[in-house]
Amino acid sequence: MPPAGLFPRRAVQLTALLLLLVLYSGQLAGALLPNVPVFVAASAAGVALDLYLQHRQPGLLAVLGRVRFDVVPRQLLRDMLIVVGLVRLPKVNAVEERWLVVLLLGCYAAHFASQAVAVLVRRSRTLPILTRNIDTSGLRLSPAPPRLLARQSSRRLLRFMFPATAGLLLTSVTAVNAWALAGLATTLLLTLGSAAYLGTWLLPKKRVAGEQQVLDWLDGWLAEYRPTVGMYFSGGATSAYQANMWLSTLAALDGNPLIVLRERFMVQKIDATDVPIVCIPKVAHLMHLEHSTLKLLLHPANSGKTSQVLRIPTIKHAFTNHGESDKLSSCNPYAKAYDEVWVAGPAARERYRLADIGVDDGDVVEVGRPQLAPIRPYAGPPAPDGRTSVLYAPTWEGWTDDPGNTSIILAGENIVRELLADPKVRLLYKPHPMTGSVDPRAGEADRRIRALIAEANAARSGPRPGPEAAAELERRTAELDRLTTTASRPSADEVERMLLQSRPDGERAAAVEAATAAWEEAYWASFPEWEHLIVTGARPGIYSCFNQADLLISDVSSVVSDYLSSEKPYAVANTSGLPEADFKAGFPTVRAATILTPDAAGVPALLESVREPSRDGLARARAELKVQLLGPSDPPSLVRFDQAARELCAAAEARNARVAARTATGLPEQREQRAQRAAEAAAEDAESPRSAVSPAP
Repeated sequence: MPPAGLFPRRAVQLTALLLLLVLYSGQLAGALLPNVPVFVAASAAGVALDLYLQHRQPGLLAVLGRVRFDVVPRQLLRDMLIVVGLVRLPKVNAVEERWLVVLLLGCYAAHFASQAVAVLVRRSRTLPILTRNIDTSGLRLSPAPPRLLARQSSRRLLRFMFPATAGLLLTSVTAVNAWALAGLATTLLLTLGSAAYLGTWLLPKKRVAGEQQVLDWLDGWLAEYRPTVGMYFSGGATSAYQANMWLSTLAALDGNPLIVLRERFMVQKIDATDVPIVCIPKVAHLMHLEHSTLKLLLHPANSGKTSQVLRIPTIKHAFTNHGESDKLSSCNPYAKAYDEVWVAGPAARERYRLADIGVDDGDVVEVGRPQLAPIRPYAGPPAPDGRTSVLYAPTWEGWTDDPGNTSIILAGENIVRELLADPKVRLLYKPHPMTGSVDPRAGEADRRIRALIAEANAARSGPRPGPEAAAELERRTAELDRLTTTASRPSADEVERMLLQSRPDGERAAAVEAATAAWEEAYWASFPEWEHLIVTGARPGIYSCFNQADLLISDVSSVVSDYLSSEKPYAVANTSGLPEADFKAGFPTVRAATILTPDAAGVPALLESVREPSRDGLARARAELKVQLLGPSDPPSLVRFDQAARELCAAAEARNARVAARTATGLPEQREQRAQRAAEAAAEDAESPRSAVSPAP
């Protein structure tokens, strides 16, 4: 079943496409008859429709572009039909018509010239690297040219050709050629003038540094900053959360941290941080890290581009993952490519041992989960006269067909119905952001669950927060947006954003953290305590939802092990088809959970155990499993994580010292190896594969 809203969207697109054909037909008919009112009305409506498509229907424009009927042939066809109409009108002088056609063709020639200048400007402003939180004053960065001129050729053509089209139509109505001449002259001057203005970005005053200058600057900055430990990340647009969860941990490590990215768009996807960020898209340029002081790179995810950085021998690599669960994706055979695999506790070590994928037990290091510090511990059952907040956070269906990946398809609606049937329950529903991206059934179940929640809210009533709560949330949102906004205007391109973010604040991350906490407090206070909530988007985060919940219902995922740090009750839906005993044996993270069957029949008893601790027989099991999954609380996780980083950095230093000693003897194979790595990097840049991001556990 197609997603909700797909049919109306397609209906609008088909209607617009049909109307486009009707208007062209109307132009042709009006020109051939000739019928001036029909001709003018169809021409003007065609221009208006094209402007509408540019702003509101990018999907239809993409389809038209694939069949080579983009804005240029559409506008050219419209103008040629107008010329046909002028030819058919007996009152227009034939000699003057020829000059009008020449001027019209000159306008299109000027457009293509302007487009060529725009391409040159964009290329000159495409740097081999991008940065954040780094002083780039030596790169001669400059503000971006207007977006309409540099990057919106379709909209530029429609707007700049408007005077010409209007003049031609006025001439067809009045038979006065001066209107057409004035309109065409205006369009020609606008187009040539914009090309000349855009060309000033190619002059030395506005032109940014060249590729080799930028790479030399990078080497100089690395030598000055002397990074020691970094985080390497490559992924798709929705995967940034995998890196963002490690930002605070990276910033707290001893030494000079660094974030290394591979995709240009990812620079703006990384949350506020004071850690320097360098994006290096090309493999050959990535090899500049080999000559830096960087000793260790942390990897929160696997991707196709990870193998490219693993070839740098001077750097040690540790796989931290972006969460731990009992899913097969948490024990990827790719992990054996890293020097070490850092896990939270003994359970993950055992998981790798049982998986038998080639990861040596000596390379597995238990470091805990330092980013779980914001999760508040269990503070007792909900008040007898209060509501029980239940967080239902199903994971997504995943790329594999493993049974029981997500409960949302088989059990989600049953779980929600049982929860909504209890008048003392307040449901917080937070689906995985990728729900439905692989299996349409998951997306359908998600939409039905949202409808159930909306229906339940409509049947409830009670006091609501006053207008001051909404005003406070609006104020906190504006403050947080101000702190996290990276560009001051829509026309900013990569270079301008790099310029705006070139001076690290040093206190920005702390300010964002405080503003986020204030925003979360205002967010929860803006809703009545009886209202069920559907929580989507990046705000509020999953840990904030943990702190609101008395009970978690989820699937086999990293959400469960993270929530366990609070030692609050939790339940896991068993949709795998396995008996409960086998389910618990196969997935250690659920051993301290209440297991729900797909019919969710156990929800009422589960709620009673949450409200009455004497009926909760799993409290001790949760405390024991917490240690098994996350390791001991003493020493703190961050201390263990930092110790592991320092030890692996020391191993890198020792290795590099040994190689330097051997290289000093002048062994030719060392030079051959370096040349081979450079050649391989250049070959990969010539045909770089798309990154394949590991799915979220």
